Amino acid sequence: MSSTPALRILAALGITVELHPYAYDPKAEATGLQAAEALGIDPAVMLKTLMVEVDGKPACCVIPSNRQLSMKRVASAFGGKSAAMMPAPKAEKLTGYHVGGISPFGQKRAVPTVIEATACTAPRVWINAGQRGLLLSLVPEAAITALSAKALPLIA
Repeated sequence: MSSTPALRILAALGITVELHPYAYDPKAEATGLQAAEALGIDPAVMLKTLMVEVDGKPACCVIPSNRQLSMKRVASAFGGKSAAMMPAPKAEKLTGYHVGGISPFGQKRAVPTVIEATACTAPRVWINAGQRGLLLSLVPEAAITALSAKALPLIA
């Protein structure tokens, strides 16, 4: 199993994760939902990483794969006035990951991160490990700690 920046940073922080490889489908409309189905995981604990811009500044949102962001809540969570999805090429350049394999951990440039509050009540969550077809699972508290993230409402 190749080591990604996400896995290296988590190991350096002493955070234990389980790895979950799966057959990535590049044609899938919703990568997170496809991953949840491939692994037989509830989509509510299979989290997707979405890069956004709040008042023009980059930020990262981690939400259940079966939900959508509320841009109003995103702006509020990051203390801004307006929020929008970051264009894919910009997200790839900023994070160092490819779309479909973007992890909130080990991004090239650390940005403020918020994890959907409802996901943080689960005993374990699954998040991209930094490459297409590879997830990691960990306790939500460890993800919050590793990312210096906040748990706030983000979904519509």
